[in-house]
Amino acid sequence: MSETVSFTLAVLSLGSLYALMALGLVLVYGILRLVNFAYGELIMIARYTLYMLNGSPLPWFVVAVLAVIAATVASVLTERIAFRPIRETSLTAMLITSFAVSTLFQNAALLLISPRARVVPLPDLFSQNIVIGSVLIHIRDVLAIMVTFVMLALLTLLLNRTVLGIALRAAADNLRMTRLLGIPANLVISTAFAISGVLAGTVALFWLGRTASVTPGIGLEPLIVAFVATVLGGLNSLVGAVVGGYALALMTVGINTFLPQAFVDYRQAFTFALVILILLIRPDGLIRSKAASANRV
Repeated sequence: MSETVSFTLAVLSLGSLYALMALGLVLVYGILRLVNFAYGELIMIARYTLYMLNGSPLPWFVVAVLAVIAATVASVLTERIAFRPIRETSLTAMLITSFAVSTLFQNAALLLISPRARVVPLPDLFSQNIVIGSVLIHIRDVLAIMVTFVMLALLTLLLNRTVLGIALRAAADNLRMTRLLGIPANLVISTAFAISGVLAGTVALFWLGRTASVTPGIGLEPLIVAFVATVLGGLNSLVGAVVGGYALALMTVGINTFLPQAFVDYRQAFTFALVILILLIRPDGLIRSKAASANRV
């Protein structure tokens, strides 16, 4: 029983981070059909903000909020400065621009801070554990699950109960028609990038608890995870992004737990093999969007 509880908590905590990362990627892709390869650098920016403000008289909670704000501002500025001027040209141009922005952020960190890994101290709460019966529970895992569920609930309310949220969903279905109806496209797109930045900044706080350091290239792994989760769940579905995140976490934790020790070094290969197998059976992902279903009909 204790092993089952520990396994479930590990899947939920890791899946929560994967789901938030996948959502941040899908929100932008749904509107612009752009896989933002600079998304991982938003996590890097949030973590460097934590590093730069370390030792300041500000409480850690305030520093964490500022880190999330830094990622959000960087995301919005990226859309305004890099993507908006070329949005009407071609998808290829935006894709290349996303690579350029990613490289720019990484080189800025290399030049302005350091190419070496920097340790980012965390509050004791992130390293504390509680024991219930025979189950050891990490506080940071519980916090990650709670924060994710709250953010998913707030995002659901935003998308379903507010005018801006309805505009976001309409733009994801058909951006051109949304413009013709008089909805300001720039506002909708900027909002999507802002929400993406908030999600990336939040992930950075808890992802830091797993590595405890930051480097200029730290955003690559979260980007790959987010991309694989979105493809697994369904690139055109917000629900699919969440499902894909938890499904990928289930495969990752399951392989790490049950894979024989001799094959531990190949766990990523086993994970991607499972993802490929699932996509062979479900090419559109685990959750098929309404638009994809309609096209098939």
